[in-house]
Order: sequence, then structure tokens, then C-alpha cells
Amino acid sequence: MADPALLARLDAYIEQHLEQNLAVLARLVAQPSVAAQGLGIRECAELVAALLREQGYSVEIMPTGGNPVVVGEKPGRGDRTLLFYCHYDVQPPEPLEWWESPPWELTRRGDNLYARGVSDDKGHIVARLAALAAVEAVMGELPCHVKFLIEGEEEIGSPNLPPFIEQHQDRLAADACVWEFGQVDYDGAPVQYLGMRGICYVELSVQTASRDAHSGMAGSILANAAWRLVWALSTLKDRDERILIPGHYDSVVPPTERDLALLAALPDHAADILAEYQAKGFLKGMTGGPELRRAEVFEPTCTICGLESGYQGPGSKTIVPARATAKVDFRLVPNQTGEEVLANLRRHLDAQGFQDVEIRYLGGGRPARTDPDHPFIKLVNDTAEEVYGKPPVVWPMVGGSGPNYPFIHVLKVPVAMAGIGYPSGQAHAPNEHIRLGDFVQGIRHTARIVEAFGWMGS
Repeated sequence: MADPALLARLDAYIEQHLEQNLAVLARLVAQPSVAAQGLGIRECAELVAALLREQGYSVEIMPTGGNPVVVGEKPGRGDRTLLFYCHYDVQPPEPLEWWESPPWELTRRGDNLYARGVSDDKGHIVARLAALAAVEAVMGELPCHVKFLIEGEEEIGSPNLPPFIEQHQDRLAADACVWEFGQVDYDGAPVQYLGMRGICYVELSVQTASRDAHSGMAGSILANAAWRLVWALSTLKDRDERILIPGHYDSVVPPTERDLALLAALPDHAADILAEYQAKGFLKGMTGGPELRRAEVFEPTCTICGLESGYQGPGSKTIVPARATAKVDFRLVPNQTGEEVLANLRRHLDAQGFQDVEIRYLGGGRPARTDPDHPFIKLVNDTAEEVYGKPPVVWPMVGGSGPNYPFIHVLKVPVAMAGIGYPSGQAHAPNEHIRLGDFVQGIRHTARIVEAFGWMGS
């Protein structure tokens, strides 16, 4: 148990340096870094490296097959190593007209702080650095060895991170990992996600002619690319949400009794979710409870994320489209892999007569989970309860995806969540924001994780 006087000094230091850390956050979010558009990537990597160096970390900007990775390191008193994974790339800010303030400028309205990346994930980078600075200042040194791995491709599926980790296992070796995000739930309780679904993201496209044709002349004699693609898409899933690709469920491992017990213990926020999205109801008539939570994280999905074909402007234009594309993501549960999804999808489309539909793989990763009873998970959860005054809400998985597989299965570290987000923060959307109180609490929690980790196992 930590010394209460020490914790009080940590909290005081964090409060005293809040404005300084908000200035760092403003500096970081002001640098665009959109991986999908290749915007400001190198400049942001160099800025992140500079922020680490300013706090005394040895830093290297390391190349990958794509965007560079920033690796920072600082020794501490103990022989244990805590790894922080973050990412400096952000989602595109568009549509710009929906923003109420400039996306690349930290704007405070009340107790909310707005900017692209302020939560996902630049606010978390700053919160980690702020917590570590507090611990080092108050204790005189870090109680453990600390490493940072900050990548620039998370928002496009981290395609180059798994091979980077494979190649640099010794450099990245650690005893535990704090993940890039964390949040409180609708009740203000900290949330602990023990794993993430995988993802296989593809673009499906079909070309039926060299150019669009007049619909009056060609509508009854030439193939319409839009219809071809719609018909192909309609073979992937039925109206009961069952994925129709043969073999798609063959590798699925059902949740364990421990998983089901964790789901059963979760609060029911079905009404909050419906209100958040102003939705009329859930799929398949679900109303909430364990059934909804199980579907949310343990069911594979097939989602049309976008469709494009033909004329989309104002008024009318009578054409037969020559090309159509669709972005589709498959969320994967243990033990599915993207490789088997791609192979099954190709066989299915061919068998349905859609050999002309091209599949372009855009990225993905495998699902992975940390043992809910790992001592590091207990440490993170116990320190969260000290900070938030409520026990964490523990999910065996989260519905989203991220590159945790190589951390858990290559570096072999437990992965825990802690952070500054909340459900209505609009990450990935216009007006992304955090609440000032959550920012402070996230720093306090991270500081306690570091302090406690220094004594873990001693």
C-alpha cells in the first residue's frame, strides 16, 4: 500500500503543473498527423521525440515499412520495465464544417477541451508524460525502468507495427504494458478492457466498363457496376446478421465461463447507448443485459463502412455506373485470423459468380486478450479504485480493435487500460474532446500505476 503522504504529494504536483501540461497538449494537437492522408507525419514524430527528450528520455525515431516509430527509454530504480504504447497519428478531421472550433487548435469551452487527437491519442501521450514527471519529481527517481513505443499508423490498422515488434523484441522487452487509451463509463467508473477484437478491413470493387454510360442507351444492355456490387454484398450476410461466408465461424472459440461471469457483472447501459446515438433499438431485438454485451464483443461482424458509385451530386444524372467500391470491415473474435477471412471471402465470391469483384486488403490484426487474474491487472484495477472511488468495470474484451496481439503474444506482456476518455468524447468524429477532470484523473491514475509497479513483486 502506497504511503498516503506520497500520494498526496503526487496529486499536488499534478495540480500545480496542470497548466504546463495543457500547454504541452496544445502544442501537440496543433501539429496535424493524419496517417490516412500522409499529413504531418514526420513532423509529428519529431515533435513527440522532442517532448520525450525534454523530460530526459533517450529517444530514437525508428523506420518501419511505413510511418516511423518513436521509441523512448529512461532507467529507474528497480529492475522491472513498464512499457507505454501510444500513437501519434490521428483520424482525418473531415467534415470540417461540423467542427465548432478549429480541429488543430486546442479550444476550451467550459470544462471541455476540443481538438483532433485530444483524446485519441495525443491527450494520452501527454497524460503519460505528466504522470511520469510527477512520479520522478516527487520520488526523486522513477521506481522502474520506463519505455515508450509511439507509432504513427494506428488509425490505419498498424500494418507495420507487428513486424517492427518482431524485429525489435530485445529493444522493447518489458514486464507489463499500459495501453494507449482508457476511459470512464456513463456512471464515472473506470473501465478495464482485457482484450480487443481483431479486424480484417477490405475494399471490394467491380469494374463493368471503361466509362459510365447513358442509362437510356445502356440501362438494359450493359452491366451496372453498382448493382453488381450490391448483389455481391447481399450474399455476405443475412437479415438476421448471420455471416454467410462458408467457414467464417469455424475458428471461433466461444467465451469461457469466466468471460460470461465478467459480462454478467457489468452494468446495463443499453438506454445510455441508445440515447447517445439517438437510435430506435438494437439489432435482432436485443434490449440489453448480458445478451447485448456478449454480442458487442464476442460476435464476429461484417460491416459495410462505405459505398461509392455513380453520381452523388445535386439533381439528377442518368448513367449506368462503370465502377463501384465498398469498404467492409470484419471484426474478429478468438481465434479468427485475417488470412482465413480473406481466403474464405475470395472462395465465397467466386462460388456466387462474382469472380469480377476485386478484393483489396487494407489492413488488420488478430484478436488478443490478457488474463483477467494477472497481478498487473489487479494492480491497475486497485489503483483505479483509489483514484475514482469506484471499482473498475471489467470487460473481457472490447468491441474495437488494435495491435495488442504482438504485445501479448510476441513481447508476452500483460496489457492494461487506463486513461482520460469518456463515452461522449466523439473520438473519430468532429468536435472530439476530453473533460478536464478526466484528464487530471487519468494523470493521477497513471502516476499511481507507475509508483505501485516499482514495488510489484518486491
